[in-house]
Amino acid sequence: MGVLYGAAYYAEYHRDDRTGTDLDLMKEAGFTVIRVGESVWSTWEPREGEFDLEWLLPVLDGAHSRGIGVILGTPTYAVPPWLQQAYPEIAAARPDGSAIAWGGRQEVDYSHPAFRFHAERVIRAVAGRYAQHPAVIGYQVDNEPGLELFHNHGAFTRFVRRLQQQYGDTETLNREWGLTYWSHRITDFSQLWRPEGNTLPQYDLAWRRYQADLTTEFIDWQAQIVRSYAREGQFVTTCISYPRPAADDRTLAGVLDVTAGNPYYAMQDHLDATKDTAALTNWTTSGVAGLFRQADRLFSSRQERFLVTETNAQSIDGSWENRPAWPGQLRQATLALISRGASMIEYWHWHTLPYGTETYWGGVLPHSLKPGRVYREVAGIGAELARIGDQLDGFVPDADVTLLWSNPSRWALQFFPPLAVAGQPDPQSYERIFDAFHRGVIDAGAQARILHTEQARDLGPEELAARHPVLIAPALYVADDADLELLRDYAAAGGHLVIGVRTGYGDQEARARVEVAPARLDGPGGVHYDEYTNIDAPIPVTGGETLVLSEAAAATAWIDGLIPDGAQTLATYDHPQLGRFPAVVTHPHDAGRITTVGTVPNPALAASLVGWLVPTTIADQIVHNPDLPVTVSSGLLPDGRRAWFLFNWSGQETTVKTVTGESIALDAFGAHLMLG
Repeated sequence: MGVLYGAAYYAEYHRDDRTGTDLDLMKEAGFTVIRVGESVWSTWEPREGEFDLEWLLPVLDGAHSRGIGVILGTPTYAVPPWLQQAYPEIAAARPDGSAIAWGGRQEVDYSHPAFRFHAERVIRAVAGRYAQHPAVIGYQVDNEPGLELFHNHGAFTRFVRRLQQQYGDTETLNREWGLTYWSHRITDFSQLWRPEGNTLPQYDLAWRRYQADLTTEFIDWQAQIVRSYAREGQFVTTCISYPRPAADDRTLAGVLDVTAGNPYYAMQDHLDATKDTAALTNWTTSGVAGLFRQADRLFSSRQERFLVTETNAQSIDGSWENRPAWPGQLRQATLALISRGASMIEYWHWHTLPYGTETYWGGVLPHSLKPGRVYREVAGIGAELARIGDQLDGFVPDADVTLLWSNPSRWALQFFPPLAVAGQPDPQSYERIFDAFHRGVIDAGAQARILHTEQARDLGPEELAARHPVLIAPALYVADDADLELLRDYAAAGGHLVIGVRTGYGDQEARARVEVAPARLDGPGGVHYDEYTNIDAPIPVTGGETLVLSEAAAATAWIDGLIPDGAQTLATYDHPQLGRFPAVVTHPHDAGRITTVGTVPNPALAASLVGWLVPTTIADQIVHNPDLPVTVSSGLLPDGRRAWFLFNWSGQETTVKTVTGESIALDAFGAHLMLG
């Protein structure tokens, strides 16, 4: 089958008919897939109950005649004017109770029965018309779901009913949520206050879990409708935007046939490993490790290869952010995503729009619609993927280190952020802690796998230790007793567990545990702490004979006051007060080991730590000790061969020497693939 390659295509956005010209250019660029139809409900159904379904037929016919497959979208994420006007009750409500004004997208409560009625009708009309078309290889239901938390009366009422079912009676809810605090005890579920007035973390976590379940249920509902029309072999997915507040990627992907998502990343100097740049937005990443982390997150949702339904073609974001990729970076990023499990790369989008909110969000073609530098680079990538063909079918990316991801912990630390930025709470605290360790893996020349806590639980301690010999648990704040005992037993079974800050501090309700921290892991880890502190500036960290650190190693943002109870100290702080606490300690536990990190490590500290955890990486089989700006990714093929991807994340040419003595020249922002 090979890696699918293409773009989102909106022939209906053109002011003149040029479908044939566009499809010819796509064919010449090596495109094998396009995504269509997901954004234009008002085109499919211009008036209530009146459908216009034939406008897409020339696109599907033209794509099929050129050997281009089509992913058909359901248009439910952007509602038509007539629908919001005739049924204003479907508008999603803000926390203050006001309706989200129509004029953008995703402004509706998709749990509302009136919306569901009309959505089902258009889904059935579109799927029923085109499911049998030979060009259609799969479906994308909705798009980037989970943008809003619904504060509508109906959504809140169902939330209360869910609590009644979950907790049974108010006394149980009072006890589990600690509602004695500030006189919040209730005697009837009707007394539960609305979320817009809430200040309690236990309530907020339940609300966030509920909202994510609404999103999963909505996507599952759509998927089941589409499957009733789909032919054998057609897949159903959605485009997941991972930062969405009301989405749990693991449960979302679980009701689909394949994971798909939109890894957007900052380009230019943000992909230069010789430079350290800050993120531009909260929905893109900055840096080499950030790009790889997005791919690793996509793989994590199902622990399978995934589809990239949207990613950068030219500049991304608004009219004030114009930063197209440097020459070579599009190819580099494409191969990076493939090296971590992508089986499809689709750009958003084919042609840059002359109107609308996304006027300056660049497509493969510029506003002139004349092929330029980006088109030529995209075509070069298409030719390369055509030469590779199906050689990467069945590819499974390698991993040296596994990191645990927890969506409930992310939500809880958005409500109670432990870290700050300029004296203000940082709602991305969870990502900052997690990414500090993930970046350490990449900077150390290793490869990462991300595993959801629930997926680790399904494996059990022995299989978890066998498959994932080094496991980092950064900021696992929301964890029940069984989760923490799994980590303890994982180490006992021979795994090397690394505990980051906030791990083992909260329980399943986001309550601070009334236990010695880190709970259930203090004894096996030979360390505990009674106090912790934020720090305003990095503090140097010094290693020793076991853990050798560079002079740049430092602690950032947070320090747990670790007190060894038999654990060996590996690193200490260079600070007149905090120097009494170790920064990193380690302790054997039965057949394995537990290492505790008492701070958010800076890149130098994190990379040194990973270098100690994994002194010999998989990449060492091809390149001895690859150093930034060079990284190596790899994975196994069904026939036992390994695919190697070599990257130069800098603007200067470089040469890589393999273990066999072969010299491989890498261009500026270059990449090289070897199979064998």
